Amino acid sequence: MECRCASSGTQSMFCKWIRAVDSWRGGPARRDCVFVDHSPDLEGFLGLLVARVHLFLSISYDKTKYPCALVSWFLTVGSSPCPYTGMWIVEPDFDNMEKKAMSIIHLDTILCGAHLIGNAGSSHIPHDLTCHDSLDTFASFFVNRYVDYHSHEIAF
Repeated sequence: MECRCASSGTQSMFCKWIRAVDSWRGGPARRDCVFVDHSPDLEGFLGLLVARVHLFLSISYDKTKYPCALVSWFLTVGSSPCPYTGMWIVEPDFDNMEKKAMSIIHLDTILCGAHLIGNAGSSHIPHDLTCHDSLDTFASFFVNRYVDYHSHEIAF
């Protein structure tokens, strides 16, 4: 399932697709990452959370449908961006049973797509690693502020 996410920056309106599908164009699954608006009163990344969308769904209550997403969370590492890259670092959040911490959130809380870059540290990256496996392989990630103008403006 795909969700069209429209946001407005300081210059114009833009639109991106957020995907959570079991097979993308006949290939492996695609589960995009997003910025979730957590504290609108805080500026930039301090007011955001990073999540990975696993499923889009709607919940009906009292004859009203609520568009939602099932997401797994990433925790911010440290209280400031990496001094070498200028990018924040996040790591997957786990519950007390060592499973990914997941929640159902309203689609209105999703601000826009996020791009994560695996942080290999001092270890070698396996030769057979593909982009489809990277979010399940690395222990931490850089939040790419350079992926596009909007991510840079909104998150940093």
